[in-house]
Amino acid sequence: MLTMLSSVKAANKLKSEIETYGNPPKFPEEDPEVRAKMEAEIQAAKEAKAAKDGKAKGGKTKLVQKTGTGIVRQWNILLRMVPEEEIPQFMDPYHWLSYFPPIGVDHLKKFGVGVDWRRSFITTAVNPYYDAFIRWQFETLRSKGKILFGKRNNVYSLVDGQVCADHDRSEGEGVGPQEYVLIKLKVLPIEDSTRHAKMQKVMESSGKSVYLVPATLRPETMYGQTNCFVLPTGEYGAYQIDATDEVFIMSARAARGLSCQVLKDNQGYTKEFGKITCLETFSGEELLGLPLKAPLAKYDKVYTLPLLTISMSKGTGVVTSVPSDAPDDYVSLKALQDKEDFRAKYDITADMVVPFEVVPIIKIEGYGDASAVFMCEKLKIKSFNDKAKLTKAKDETYLKGFTMGIMQVGKYAGKKVSEVKPIIKQELIDSGEACLYFEPESRVVSRTNDECVVAATDQWYLAYGEESWTEAVKKHVLNADTFNAYDPNALGRYEYTAGWLQEWACTRQFGLGTFLPWDPEWVIESLSDSTIYMAFYTIAHHLQGADNLNGDPTKSPEKVDPKKLTTAVFDYVYRNGPLPADSGIAQETLDKMRSEFRYWYPMDLRVSAKDLIPNHLTMALFNHAAIWEDEPELWPKGYYCNGHVLVDAEKMSKSKGNFLMLNETVEKFSADATRFACADAGDSLDDANFSRETADNAILSLINEEAWIVETLLSAELRTDGELNFMDKVLVNETNRLITACGTAFAGMQFREGLQHGWHEMLLARGEYRSWCQDSSIPMHKDVVKKWAESLVISICPVCPHWSEGVWEKLGKTGLAVKAPWPKADEEDKLLTRQAKFLRDSLKQFRGQAGKAKKGFKTASIVVADEYPQWKIDTLMWMQEQYSDESGFPATFMKDLKSWTGSNVKDKKMIKFTMQFASFMKNETTEVGKVALDTQLPFDQSSILSGSMQYIKAQLNLEEIDILKVESAEGIPERIVDQVTPGKPYLWCR
Repeated sequence: MLTMLSSVKAANKLKSEIETYGNPPKFPEEDPEVRAKMEAEIQAAKEAKAAKDGKAKGGKTKLVQKTGTGIVRQWNILLRMVPEEEIPQFMDPYHWLSYFPPIGVDHLKKFGVGVDWRRSFITTAVNPYYDAFIRWQFETLRSKGKILFGKRNNVYSLVDGQVCADHDRSEGEGVGPQEYVLIKLKVLPIEDSTRHAKMQKVMESSGKSVYLVPATLRPETMYGQTNCFVLPTGEYGAYQIDATDEVFIMSARAARGLSCQVLKDNQGYTKEFGKITCLETFSGEELLGLPLKAPLAKYDKVYTLPLLTISMSKGTGVVTSVPSDAPDDYVSLKALQDKEDFRAKYDITADMVVPFEVVPIIKIEGYGDASAVFMCEKLKIKSFNDKAKLTKAKDETYLKGFTMGIMQVGKYAGKKVSEVKPIIKQELIDSGEACLYFEPESRVVSRTNDECVVAATDQWYLAYGEESWTEAVKKHVLNADTFNAYDPNALGRYEYTAGWLQEWACTRQFGLGTFLPWDPEWVIESLSDSTIYMAFYTIAHHLQGADNLNGDPTKSPEKVDPKKLTTAVFDYVYRNGPLPADSGIAQETLDKMRSEFRYWYPMDLRVSAKDLIPNHLTMALFNHAAIWEDEPELWPKGYYCNGHVLVDAEKMSKSKGNFLMLNETVEKFSADATRFACADAGDSLDDANFSRETADNAILSLINEEAWIVETLLSAELRTDGELNFMDKVLVNETNRLITACGTAFAGMQFREGLQHGWHEMLLARGEYRSWCQDSSIPMHKDVVKKWAESLVISICPVCPHWSEGVWEKLGKTGLAVKAPWPKADEEDKLLTRQAKFLRDSLKQFRGQAGKAKKGFKTASIVVADEYPQWKIDTLMWMQEQYSDESGFPATFMKDLKSWTGSNVKDKKMIKFTMQFASFMKNETTEVGKVALDTQLPFDQSSILSGSMQYIKAQLNLEEIDILKVESAEGIPERIVDQVTPGKPYLWCR
């Protein structure tokens, strides 16, 4: 698939570069001095953005704006992928569609992706078969009342002249419109005509009422206004609002957005969409001290005061102050009231500040009737520079105010804030004291480098907010029997998005794509047409066949004319509709497509990226639920999402030398080593880390293992008969355990975990077995090695198929490894697992104890205990009572243990040891099951140790070791006796 609008924009960008700088272009940054200047400006812009210094255009200078986000040229991007002489052809967006998809197919084949390429296609009108499929989809959605028309607020690019959907953005994917209420603070007659001469001139010359218009999310708090804040260094304008015949004082950025919106009844705030008249400009300092009339406020007159933390990139740059319920407002007002020198700096007189006390308006249980004051005192906030504390205070007061607050003033006193908030908002709007304003929830930048606004535009939209539709999707997603999200965090995002999508603009007015069937002035945007294309996979090979991404009808294997793909035809194929009469398509072909769709659907798994959860993936759930409304069994059964890819723990960047193209990576490391590193990169929604060191090491590991397997199985030294010894059985048991663990991990899309079990732990198990046999002078058993090797080859096959096929053939197996069944695994013998762990852990302990022993010791003994002391037996007996075969230990285990030891352990000094022992045995139970709680070991530790004595001596480099039982041997130091318990021997060196 290729995003439609992105290719158009990239083509236009390239065209502009060639027209401006020549062919081939000579860019200004090729001059070292110019480049140095540009890079300095880029760095300054980054610092400005980080500091939020309030520049309306994000802090970028003109030179940097012309070059995009840094010195990035479309020509130079293409130069990395395309011969220079061919680059000019990419000024045609259709050339992108014909050039890159075949290359992508070729690179994926080299990577070893198993795909039926007959089913691949391009998702634009270039492919007439897919075009017909999308027309049918949208006709069906419209017939079900899911597609409507009207003015809707959407994120919009004024430069592009259309809605900016997620795939059209270079910044801000997933961001939607945020509704604000503009509170109209009327400028009262000027009190200081010298200071406010410009404002007086605007008021007299316009003859209109002038308002400062702060944007708020909390209109119900307007009863508590004490003043208005502006940024002294901010830039403001007086803008003519045609719809109300008024003048609004606000930032240029906010005015630009407001000019794209409607007041009511589809009447725009301005006469011309996207254009607004600025009558005068002001610095914030020129607005300080203005007298204002604030709606609903207790005070008849309030004043404009300075606030140094206002961001001009959010809201209107004007902030109304409610110190009772807004911690920032309280701290800032208090600073002006308490610091005369601060007031004097901005010519703010005492009468503008001091008389204005906090007005209690909302009561919250536990917070009083002035929650902001309460939180500031509780957190000891003294200054507006205490940003972290202020954020905490703000989040808490806002949440509690909405969910628990009770109004204390006005005609809704005594009622819950959550109930009256929308009522108060509407009353303010109806009385002309407020109006609505929208802007993106956070910064959005289009691919043409335009900072987007929210605009009310005529638009065809998908009504995802329809209650019954939303509830059907949520019910499907939240049912573990019908949908698997593989990750609880992802599941939460699907649930949230299902309630958030509401109305989605599904068309645009230019770009590549399918024209809306009933209104061809519109083109269906790239996310909206890519929601049920999985169903098209099931029949694409019948329509267009292999090597036909563009859907050339002359190559159709069934000779299907795309013009014959009517709604009736698709309804028959996909929705159990009646056989269409005179369709012009053979019934045999229609039946094959219908049968194949039913064979493949529902979609068991869709693998995608986390950034598509807020749009494409959730929209696919909605559209499946609409198209197949009566057949929920055909809705998607599972989505797996991953994060983005880092290289060596850093974001890919050419300047850092870690920018990797798929084909280059395969050529450097091989397909299997690249796949190995991809599998090891990570499995969660967090960003995965592709490690080049891992890829390098994988090459050597794969080569070495292939050589060892082939060489070992051809060796005549392997045992071929006789009973399996202890370590033979251990390796078979470990192989069985790891086959199951690997398969479970792969089934859960946990490839890193699967790689750990199916490769790394398999090699460790083989290594331990090989060492034991070698040190014990016992040959390895051929059947055991063969089972291990064959299991390893198939377990790693999903990750490294080429390696597996090569080794599979050398093992003399017929057929392909990729088609071989998953290795058969007998049930794990947990007792044997425990015995092997006992030997492994004991040897590890012995190494440490030998290392700590005095140099030159002459005698070494392994001290074992067959019985626990009574206090440990008592603890184990109590733990057996707490343990459940179904659920293990209760969540309150440690709390219950503390209570039990307090009542049953008489020697208080032993409580600590009892707690430690119980905690250790609890962990043992997690690994091996309830058998860990047996008061006697279910195996003979002395037998295991003596049977492996030659191995132990070789590993410890000791010539002689004997075994002593603590119950019968004499002369063992007390310090050693105290450390020995069943299953935990000690190496006594002396």
